[in-house]
Amino acid sequence: MLNDRQTKLLKIIVEDYIKTARPVSSKAICDILNCSSATIRNEMSYLEETGLLEKTHISSGRVPSEKGYRYYVDHILEPRELNGEDMLKLQTIVNNSSLMLDDYISKSMEIVSEMTNLTAIVLGKSSKDNCVSKVEVVPINEHNLIAIVITDKGHVEHKNLTIKENVSMNDIKQTVDLINKMIIGTQLNEVGKVLEYEVKPIIARYVKQHEVLYNAFYTAFTDFAKESVTMTGRKNMLMQPEFNNADKIRDIISKFEDKEIVDKIEENDNGINIYIGSETEFDDDVTIVKMKYEANGEEGTIALVGPKRMEYDKVIALLEYIKENMKEGN
Repeated sequence: MLNDRQTKLLKIIVEDYIKTARPVSSKAICDILNCSSATIRNEMSYLEETGLLEKTHISSGRVPSEKGYRYYVDHILEPRELNGEDMLKLQTIVNNSSLMLDDYISKSMEIVSEMTNLTAIVLGKSSKDNCVSKVEVVPINEHNLIAIVITDKGHVEHKNLTIKENVSMNDIKQTVDLINKMIIGTQLNEVGKVLEYEVKPIIARYVKQHEVLYNAFYTAFTDFAKESVTMTGRKNMLMQPEFNNADKIRDIISKFEDKEIVDKIEENDNGINIYIGSETEFDDDVTIVKMKYEANGEEGTIALVGPKRMEYDKVIALLEYIKENMKEGN
């Protein structure tokens, strides 16, 4: 552990570097800690020897290392309250009682991404407790329908279905009636199996155009059960001075476009968790702050991705505000 002066010194360097993205010199700290330049240089050398600071090639100043950021987050970081302006921006979403939970989360994260200049990612999925309550169909024209699925938790999903063959409204109605009778109470992630092994053999007996209708509904339910990914502020990463190298930019963008890599961002632990550099399993030059959520029978992960040089206290405060206001009504 560091002594009191070393702790204050590391705090000053980390927070100054977060604000300016410029290496911090001993001269800038002397007046703050009321110490001589020699004393500060000695302490900075010690922090460098312990791996908490790094020296850059372009300056005599120091910057936090990955280990330094981790020490700062674990031992120095203090809670921060949102200011009135930040809270006001989010309250426009919080106070909109008509929003469903997924809309509340995605819109909140859009605002947070804008406020922090970080990339926001929402990995949403229906939980195993989300069961089908009702299936409805709204015809648009002779070849297009909207399939609507309502769960026992009040969650609503809809999907546009295109049926290329001519299908009678009577066949559509019979199909929906059979599906409703046979899958009500089934968990969303189990519907595909029920359709394949129980509904499909029966639907063939009663519905003339059973194959085309079955395929359309099977595709719709498969999509409903899939994990959804929403990403906002992808370009924000490119505005950070850490990522001004063309090769690095291409690397980061390709990772954002790789679904397998993005899916690994999913958080399984409770609380707000911070992964720095090599801990992220995404990229050694980024930090990912993640939070798992569960509400209304839905669960998922919200995450903010940015440089290691991010305002950790602000990010934590914003995610806590979103979680606190994740009302059952959303």
